[in-house]
Amino acid sequence: MIKTLTVASALALGMTTAGSAETLRYAHFMSASSWQNQVIFEDWAAAVEDAAGDALDVQVFPAQTLGKAAAGYDNAVAGIADVAWTVPGYTAGRFPLSQIIELPGLFDTGAVGSCAFQKLYDSGALDEEYEETHILFVHTHDPGHLHTADKVVRTLDDMKGLKLRRPTQVVGDLLTGLGAEPIGMPAPNTYEAVQRGAIDGYMLPWESVDSFRLDELTENHTVFGFYALAFIATMNKAKYDALSPEARAAVDANSGMKWAVTAGAGYDEAGAKVLERLRAESTVIELSDEERAKWMEVARKASDAYVTSLNEQGLPGTETYEAVKGYVSECEAELN
Repeated sequence: MIKTLTVASALALGMTTAGSAETLRYAHFMSASSWQNQVIFEDWAAAVEDAAGDALDVQVFPAQTLGKAAAGYDNAVAGIADVAWTVPGYTAGRFPLSQIIELPGLFDTGAVGSCAFQKLYDSGALDEEYEETHILFVHTHDPGHLHTADKVVRTLDDMKGLKLRRPTQVVGDLLTGLGAEPIGMPAPNTYEAVQRGAIDGYMLPWESVDSFRLDELTENHTVFGFYALAFIATMNKAKYDALSPEARAAVDANSGMKWAVTAGAGYDEAGAKVLERLRAESTVIELSDEERAKWMEVARKASDAYVTSLNEQGLPGTETYEAVKGYVSECEAELN
C-alpha cells in the first residue's frame, strides 16, 4: 500500500480506506526521499499496520504537508495531524526539562542520547510537559557541529559576530557565549537563509547537512559537539483514546525504547557516511586540544546557567540533569 502521501492524494485514498480500517495521519518535516521517511516513519507505519491486522491504515505526510515544522506539537494537540514528529524546542520555554538533553557534552552518539531521553521520559519526569498529547517515543540526533559558507572557524575568536542558525533557545545561549549571533529557525528554512546571506552558517549534525542539501552552500565544517536536538513522536490524545483495542495495542507495541534507539542509531549511521564524504570533498576542521578546552569551558558555563535557570523557576533542573547523566551511563553500557 502507498504510505507517503500529499494532502490531495490522501483525501482521495481516504475515501477507499475509511470503511475498512481506522486511519492515522503521521506528519513530519523531512522530505519523502529522506532516510528518516523510510526508517522512522514508513517502517513504523508498516510495523503498526502489521501488528494491527486490518484495524489500522497509517498514512505518512512528509515535507510539512500537514503543517509547518515549528507547529508540529500544536498540530498534534489540535488533531490536524494524528501523529506528529517534531522538535519540542521549536517552541521556546515550553518543554524546559526535555531540553536538558540538548546540553553539550552529555553523550557522543544519537543511539545513546535517544536511549537516555527515552529513559527520562519513561521515568515520568516529563509527564507534565506532554500532558496534552500521547507520546509514542522520543529521541535525539547525534551531536551537531558548525558549518559555515565562507569563514573557516578554527578558534573561538573566529566565532565572533558570525550569524548562525540555532535550532532552539538553549543552543542559542551557547552560541552567544561563544561570541556568535544566534538566529532561530527550523531546519527546513536553513538552505534559503544561507543562500540569501541572512546567516553565515548553522548548527546541524552531519546527516542533516546532506538531508537539507546544505553541502551545496557550505564547505567549511568545524567539529565540536555543540548540542543534540530533542525530537518527539506524539499522538493526538483523543485519537489515541478512541482507537479500537486492536489498534491501540498495535500502537503501544510500537512505542518506547525500540523506536527511540532505531531513530537515534539511524542518525549515527547516516552521519558517519556524510562525514566520510565531507572529509574528502570539503574542509573539516578539528580543534586543537587547547582550543577545544576553551570551547568546552563556555559549554560548561552555558549548561550550568540553563540548569540554574530551571532551578530558579522551581523546576528540578539539577535533579533532572543528574538523572540524564546517569541514564547516559546506563545506555552506554547497554548499547556498547
